[in-house]
Amino acid sequence: MPKVELHVHLEGSFDAERIAQLAREAGEVMPYDKESVLSPSNLDELLTRLDWWCGLVRTPEQVERQAYDLARRLSDDGVVYAEVIVNPTHWSALRRDVLLEAVSEGFARASAQGLCDAWLLVSLLRSQTSDEAIELVAELERRPPSRLVGLSIDGNEAAAGPTGERFASAFALAATIGLGRTAHAGESSGPEGVWSALDQLRVTRIDHGVRSIEDPHLIERLIDDSVTLDVCLTSNVRLLYGTIDLHPLRQLVERGVAVTINTDDPATLGVNLTSEMALAETVCSWGIDGAIGATERAIAASFASDAKATELRRMLDVFAAQVM
Repeated sequence: MPKVELHVHLEGSFDAERIAQLAREAGEVMPYDKESVLSPSNLDELLTRLDWWCGLVRTPEQVERQAYDLARRLSDDGVVYAEVIVNPTHWSALRRDVLLEAVSEGFARASAQGLCDAWLLVSLLRSQTSDEAIELVAELERRPPSRLVGLSIDGNEAAAGPTGERFASAFALAATIGLGRTAHAGESSGPEGVWSALDQLRVTRIDHGVRSIEDPHLIERLIDDSVTLDVCLTSNVRLLYGTIDLHPLRQLVERGVAVTINTDDPATLGVNLTSEMALAETVCSWGIDGAIGATERAIAASFASDAKATELRRMLDVFAAQVM
C-alpha cells in the first residue's frame, strides 16, 4: 500500500551501526554499548542520547546522507510521502541553516530518484525561549530551506511545563508565512497540553495527542474542529502505557477522532510504518479498509501542496481498486 507518514523524526532514524560509524569518524568513544545504545529507559534519556549521536554529525555531507538514507528506508517500506521532523537543537556541531539545507538536499536527491518524497518540519524544543522561537521562524522566512513545509514543537512536555503562551507568537508568525503547524502534545503531559496547542498555538494537527481520551470535552473539540492526531503506537507503549492493551487508539477511533498511524523514531524503536499499521489493525480490527482510511486521513492532514495531495489520493485509489 502506498503509505504516508506525518510523524517521524530524522534524529530517531540513526541505527546502531551508523552511530558507531559516526563515533569512529569523530574520533569519539561511544559511552553506550552498541547493543544498547538504542534502548533508553525513558524520554529524558532518549533526548540525551539524541543530543549525543546527532552531535557526532560534523559535516553537511553526513547530514545529507542521513536524510537520503531515511527516505530510501521509507521507500523500501512503501512510504511515498513523508513530513520529517528535524530539531536543530540536537545537532550541536552544525549551523542551523547549513543543517536544514543539507537535510533538504538529501530529501531532494531521494525524490529525484523516485524514492519517498520527503519534506521538512522544523521543530522547536520546549525548553527554548520565546525570543529563540521567533528568531528561528524569522530565519525560516528569510532563508527557507528548499523542502520546508511546516513548524513543529517537541521535547518533554512534563519537564518543560506549559509552553503554549511562550511560543504563540512564533507559531502566529509561521502561519503568516504559510507554514503548516503541528505540535507534540498529550503525551508526557495530559489533555491540557492539547488544549494549549489548539488554543494558543493554533495548530491544525497534533503529534501523539493520545491522552486527549482523558477529557470528553477535548474529544468533542477535536471532532468539531477536524483536528487529526498523528499517533505512534509502539512509542506510546514504550513511554506511556507499557502494553498495547492499554493504548486508547480504539477508543479514539470509535469516538470519531481522526487518527493517523506513524513511527516516531523508527530506528530507535525497531519499527516501520507497515509494522505499525499491522499493530493498529490488531487494536482496531479494521482490516485493509481501515489502513486505507488512515492513509486518506494522513493525506488530508498533510501540509502537501494541492497537486501532491491529488497525486497521493490517485495512487491510493488505484491500490484500493486492486484490493477491495
